[in-house]
Amino acid sequence: MTELTDLFCTLARIPSPSMQEDAVAEQIISYFHQNHIAARRDDFGNIYAEIPATDPSKQPLMLSAHMDVVGDSSPVNIIAENNILKTDGKRTLGADDKAGVAAAMLLAKTVVEDKNLKHGGLEIVFTRDEEQNMSGAHALKTDAFKSEYILVLDGDRLGDFQIAGAGYTKMLLSVKGLKGGHSGIDIGDPQRVNAVKLIADIMAQLPQGVYYKDDTGVITSINAGAVVGGGVKNLATDKQGADLALFLTEQAMSNIINTAAFALYSIRSSDKANEAELTAGIEKTVAAFNRKYEGKAVFSAAFEEHMPPFEKSDDTAMIKTAEKAAEKLGLKLNVSSFHAGAETHIYAQRKNAGGKTFKPYLVGAANIYNMHSAAEYVETQSMEKGFELVKTIFYTFNNA
Repeated sequence: MTELTDLFCTLARIPSPSMQEDAVAEQIISYFHQNHIAARRDDFGNIYAEIPATDPSKQPLMLSAHMDVVGDSSPVNIIAENNILKTDGKRTLGADDKAGVAAAMLLAKTVVEDKNLKHGGLEIVFTRDEEQNMSGAHALKTDAFKSEYILVLDGDRLGDFQIAGAGYTKMLLSVKGLKGGHSGIDIGDPQRVNAVKLIADIMAQLPQGVYYKDDTGVITSINAGAVVGGGVKNLATDKQGADLALFLTEQAMSNIINTAAFALYSIRSSDKANEAELTAGIEKTVAAFNRKYEGKAVFSAAFEEHMPPFEKSDDTAMIKTAEKAAEKLGLKLNVSSFHAGAETHIYAQRKNAGGKTFKPYLVGAANIYNMHSAAEYVETQSMEKGFELVKTIFYTFNNA
């Protein structure tokens, strides 16, 4: 095994489900101290390591990854087969994100050992609980960090360099205030409008799916995840998914003119202005329906932001640095955006010790397949190439 592969396997063999990262954290701290790298855990249990600048005229750079994995505390039996590492199929491997952790650790050791390298300093953060609540990243005292640029080593494809990520907003679309009635006796009364019909009508006027995309990928989308209206006779069930939906339909009461109906949407966007345009259009449609059905029904749309977006920065310096580094290695850098959440989103809302807003990037430092499942595996050659990419970015960033 290479040094990187051996380091990864050492970390991966230590189970570390969310909020149970102490054992792997001790291993990481021990590694840093053995290699004369200052490292500590903060009050929440995140790890912070720092290599001081050898040339204070240059900027520092931060690497970030997370210590927790999807899975439980059962043993991790690793099998090396050709160019891949996997488990015995009984649990997850944890390459998400121990491949990123291992790459950052080895880079720190490499930088310390390179006595000729003139650099602006290297900061490393390893967080807890990324997979469930991102509580580790939320707990970071980022105003003590010196770096402005952060490479979050949590991508799953080698060469991915993601410059924006979608935030997540819930929207509850409601139709209420209807008169209701019996589906036989009252069906001919024009004042008794059906809420289920109205929710369907307004949903037909709203966008569904991709709202906007550019050359980096999908930027803004909207999805109707659930529609509820009417009443049911019995809710006692352990059914889930499609079976639950069918069960509720079978238990529904078809002899009422519904008085209320609701639709739950998810809106994802990595551009606040674009999302604002979408929500303004929705509110305009809601207002039009309220005018049309005045005195018969009340329509509303309520928005609740659960995660702010990680927006693309106008600063292209790090993108150019990464592209230059990739070219040196014969790699094609995939500059793109991603339509989900990550710790990049938290960093993007914070400022460093100098009062500058962080500029994070989500970097793929290995090819990881079937993440979060017992079939997960990682290509070892891609890990090696990913480490070289991160190393070359750091050296290029420091003009070395």
